[in-house]
Amino acid sequence: MVTAETNPLSDLPAQVTRLLKEFIDTAQTAFASDLKSIILFGSAAEGRLRATSDVNVILLLAQFDQRGAEALREPLRVVQAAIRLSPMFIVEAELPSAITAFAEKFSDILRRRKILFGADPFVGVTIPRAVVIARLDQVLLNLVLRLREAYVMRGLREEQLALAVADAAGPLRSCAATLLEIQGTPIQSGKEGLERIVKLTANKEWHEVLPRLSEAREKRILPAGVAGATLERLIEIAISLRTDISRLQEQR
Repeated sequence: MVTAETNPLSDLPAQVTRLLKEFIDTAQTAFASDLKSIILFGSAAEGRLRATSDVNVILLLAQFDQRGAEALREPLRVVQAAIRLSPMFIVEAELPSAITAFAEKFSDILRRRKILFGADPFVGVTIPRAVVIARLDQVLLNLVLRLREAYVMRGLREEQLALAVADAAGPLRSCAATLLEIQGTPIQSGKEGLERIVKLTANKEWHEVLPRLSEAREKRILPAGVAGATLERLIEIAISLRTDISRLQEQR
């Protein structure tokens, strides 16, 4: 377990810290020596957990033991309900393939992670530039398609549109930070990455989207009449990022 002096959970809400510590202890008991590392990543690792945020963790295992998984099942359900814990179970031998297959996600993990248990498996890891570019384009295209679906299906319910905006914030910010990194401007925060890209444009409507993203994530709601327009602007921004990626692909 972490010590008080090096506690990676110190900037999280008290309930999240308490339940995460309990989950770490339970996972150690359930998987025993098969548990190699627990890694916190995403907004929680950055200290920017919001009301709509998942608490993302990787459990790195020597093997996926069925009995250990069953022992963890009920405690995990309790923690999921309380703090939106979202675990990823990866066997050590799978990690290189996972990094390649989900290059954009793991690029974000390389930027934003805290080790809650065990050794850091990402020390010295690099992802080939071409792999990151290709995966980044896929993620953004998927985001565009999902946002269009949300705009059509939830258009008459502003509270549902606001939740779609909140859900889009994390992936869009992460993609922006990854794009900047590929372009030679490393940045730790996805939020700052998206802000940097948007503020370089002359589109004032895009500038107005930035505080709406934060508001949707923190409050799970937006003022009347703005959620639909915000979703439209997010689609435009995602398409613009894909255009930048196409230029990078042409340069290869």
